Amino acid sequence: MVTKKPQQRLGFKTGEYIVYPAHGVGLITSIEEQEVAGLTLELFVISFEQDKLTLRVPVAKIKSVGMRKLAEEDEVKKALETVTGRARVKRTMWSRRAQEYEAKINSGDLIAISEVVRDLFRSDDQPEQSYSERQLFEQAMDRMSREVSAVNKITLTEAVQLIEKNLAKSPRRGPKSDAADAEEAA
Repeated sequence: MVTKKPQQRLGFKTGEYIVYPAHGVGLITSIEEQEVAGLTLELFVISFEQDKLTLRVPVAKIKSVGMRKLAEEDEVKKALETVTGRARVKRTMWSRRAQEYEAKINSGDLIAISEVVRDLFRSDDQPEQSYSERQLFEQAMDRMSREVSAVNKITLTEAVQLIEKNLAKSPRRGPKSDAADAEEAA
């Protein structure tokens, strides 16, 4: 038995975009009560349209799963500044770094995700990425662009272009000019 409930719980309300760490940006479509094994649970119904996924999360589990409101505009600016920085790639085995990148992506923290985007980005003049590097980069880029898109109220394509524009500003990316070569030599 499912019954519709009030439109707001724990500061989250229906029609609001949220970030669910394991899936990215979703829309709270309703808050409902459902009887499970004789217990009545209050659930957020969250839709992830891009993944064609609907998630029902018990209201009591919101904190433990790390669900949060969308980032503020200043945090999005900070994330975009993060991707313009120099890539920080540790000299550890790829499997260890891959686990760290995966943990950052699934943390749901926009800044941590932007660090993964920065560290795994490859411009056209850089060596080819491995399949697993590309997969992690695309996953991080997807999560970041969905949140930037929702916060800035722009399309997903515009969000990707904005992130790519910022990636192009980072050091040693994009085609080098003679002036940049002379500056490095000095």
